[in-house]
Amino acid sequence: MELLAQGRFADAHRQLPRWGAGGRVAHLRPHRRVGEGDHAVSAWPEAWSITAQNLPEHARNPIHTDAGAHAAGFPRALVAGVTTYAYLTHPVVAAWGLDWVANGGGEVRFRRPVFDADVVRCEVRPDGEAAVVEAVTDEAEQPRAVFRAVRAGGVVAALRDGEALPAKRVELRGEWGSDYGARAGDPFDLYQQHGVVHPAVWPALANHLVHTEVARGSWVHTRSIVRHHGLAPAGATAEVRGTVVRRFQAHGERAVLDVHITIDGQVVASLEHEAIVALP
Repeated sequence: MELLAQGRFADAHRQLPRWGAGGRVAHLRPHRRVGEGDHAVSAWPEAWSITAQNLPEHARNPIHTDAGAHAAGFPRALVAGVTTYAYLTHPVVAAWGLDWVANGGGEVRFRRPVFDADVVRCEVRPDGEAAVVEAVTDEAEQPRAVFRAVRAGGVVAALRDGEALPAKRVELRGEWGSDYGARAGDPFDLYQQHGVVHPAVWPALANHLVHTEVARGSWVHTRSIVRHHGLAPAGATAEVRGTVVRRFQAHGERAVLDVHITIDGQVVASLEHEAIVALP
């Protein structure tokens, strides 16, 4: 679905900084930053394709089942946006490595649905020093999603004021661990090799807040700005805190969340996360 963000949220993606010199991961430590003196990765992301599939836990949202999708007017189950995001990160991490997982970021916008069993082609083009990765399928209107990745995600900002949501404590394993991509059909095993959490887990945890605290019935993830602030070890316990900073109407009721994910009191990821929380 097309994003219709307004005001300063419409321009938020422009605030993502350009990157500087890359780093190199020599030794992985919990939520450490990767910086100068570590391994620099300079390759440019390359196109890649995969057959999209839903994960079992996504059936909690009816829109990711055939029955729920039919009820909302779609031909078949929508693939979770966070899974599409996991696919879009593949070319970026294959080129830029764990430096991006620790320090990078970007904005993903879900313009139209990716359906279960679609072949998704992740096509890459430059935008200055950023890499824009587009999810392209065989449907008429393309692209289905767009991810603008940068190598420096920026500093941690304070959690914005808003409707405070109950904090969640989550163990970073299973659906929240290192094998998110593998479970979604991606054979790229960098995360399992190094025992670090897959970057798609961060918007997945923001979705967890949406699903449990904000949404009413079927809902649709539309956009995320994601900033990485360190590597997170698989198996650690994370706290997810969020506030609803805006609600508005556009093709349904939308909510914009500000989210911090912390381990041992340190923020490892921060997000601005938008979803249609009540379908029209």
